[in-house]
Amino acid sequence: MIQSVNNNNIKECVDVIKESFLTVAKEFGFTIENAPRFTAFASTEQRLSWQLNNEKRPMYAFIVDGKIVGYYSLVLQDNKECELNNLCVLPQFRHQGIGEKLLLHSFHTAKVLGCLKMNIGIVEENQVLKLWYESFGFKHIKTQKFDFFPFTCGYMELKLT
Repeated sequence: MIQSVNNNNIKECVDVIKESFLTVAKEFGFTIENAPRFTAFASTEQRLSWQLNNEKRPMYAFIVDGKIVGYYSLVLQDNKECELNNLCVLPQFRHQGIGEKLLLHSFHTAKVLGCLKMNIGIVEENQVLKLWYESFGFKHIKTQKFDFFPFTCGYMELKLT
């Protein structure tokens, strides 16, 4: 079941984000020393609370037996575009279609909110994830290298119809 996140869910959502992104960090050798801004290390209750309450980001959680096992948020942009952030599923709940359900839910939510295009940033070197997003129609548009990340950021977009 997918439900909106509220202030009572913030801590659990942060835990899910960190645990989920930590598998990517381990796979690609990211550490708090070489990538302190990577999601697995940079997500905090304060940051998520600010995004929910001040930025008014729509946030959603996937619930199994009363426990949050998946999460995503949307950043609404002025140009009828939105950015999908932190779509994740706890490792022990992967490969059960939860990520797909969250992604399809994000498409619906974005359309209801008037978005015509969805953007996403990924670890470019994560070819499995890149192919997964491409299977839903996302197109790779560019890459960018930042000094504070030991990886290349890949950017993808999907026109919502």
